[in-house]
Amino acid sequence: MISHANSGAPQRFPVVIVGAGPAGLTVGNILRAAGVDCLVLEVETRAFIEQRPRAGVIEEWAVRGLQRRGLADTLLERARLHTECEFRFAGERFRFAYGELTGQHHFVYPQPLLVTDLVREYADVRGGEIRFGVQDIRLHDLETPRPSVSYTDGTGERHLVECEFVAGCDGARGVTRTVLPGTTDIARHDYGIGWLALLAEAPPSSDCVLFGIHPNGFAGHMARSPEVTRYYLECPPGDDPENWPHDRVWAELQQRLGADGTPPLTEGRLIEKRVLDMHDYVVEPMTFGRLFLAGDSAHLTAPIAAKGMNLALHDAFLLGDALVAYLGKGDGSGLDGYSEACLRRVWDYQEFSQWLSEVFHGTSSGDEYRAGTTFARLRRLFTSPVAAAAFAEQYLGTAAAY
Repeated sequence: MISHANSGAPQRFPVVIVGAGPAGLTVGNILRAAGVDCLVLEVETRAFIEQRPRAGVIEEWAVRGLQRRGLADTLLERARLHTECEFRFAGERFRFAYGELTGQHHFVYPQPLLVTDLVREYADVRGGEIRFGVQDIRLHDLETPRPSVSYTDGTGERHLVECEFVAGCDGARGVTRTVLPGTTDIARHDYGIGWLALLAEAPPSSDCVLFGIHPNGFAGHMARSPEVTRYYLECPPGDDPENWPHDRVWAELQQRLGADGTPPLTEGRLIEKRVLDMHDYVVEPMTFGRLFLAGDSAHLTAPIAAKGMNLALHDAFLLGDALVAYLGKGDGSGLDGYSEACLRRVWDYQEFSQWLSEVFHGTSSGDEYRAGTTFARLRRLFTSPVAAAAFAEQYLGTAAAY
């Protein structure tokens, strides 16, 4: 038995959730709605997680899942709806109306706002226990029916929490990834490119998402709010953001997103600038003993297809419901099938991300063959109703709808 120095009498919760992102907070809210006690542990402060810039596109099935669980009221009031996207290549613009094809849409709602909603509902409305700013989280006895979690609080005091299950929702660099056995398969794919991720203090320059396919590299435009716009610029992996001063950024964005008949982008101060090396990974299985991974702890999908937050919510719906079924009714079928059910959607989204990466980056690869196949795919998208329907289905995530 492991000794836990400075620990008083252990606390007990049926479930300990490590990480207060969309996945962890959604699981916590599902448990609290069912009357199941749980404890959320988060290394950052509440103010930090409510302001951390992240994704902003939520698929309709995910919003309906939140709505069914009473977690989407503010989102439905404030989110903007997108029914179209636009590809710009070869100096022209091509509008893709996926809403007309499917009757469905995207919700644009920045992740910090969703996290703010979820933590308020969990902690302030449903009375869930949460500890912010904790350190040195350790997981113990995961392969037994009585696992436990220990941590140090802000005063330096060590605490031990006994539980039945641990939900690992603390991302790629969290502690829950470090305890996986050597038999766990972690499949990884590196795209060999970088994206310069930018937040501009500027209103959106279009009413929809823009994808710029250009020999200089991909560029993307995604509205975040009436005052702030997310932009991406393809760049070398590992590039230094300081290589991209204000004037260079906007010159490249104007060129890569330019098209006949379109006004120039509305420029503004850059309030975030960081380089993302594009890669994916998948952890299989997503369980180890009494530990169940969710969100980026279990898989990462590069922001190429804007799928990460949606996958985290899918995991959380399945895991929250499965834990409620087991703890409330003794039904373990959901937990037994959790990893397999999650991974079906995960691999579907991974494949789409890889396909879309070829569309985004083929013309800038320096390979004439890849550039040719890229334009073939784009032409097919706008001339074949079957190809258009297939793309819309994957873009909206309806093919594997939960």
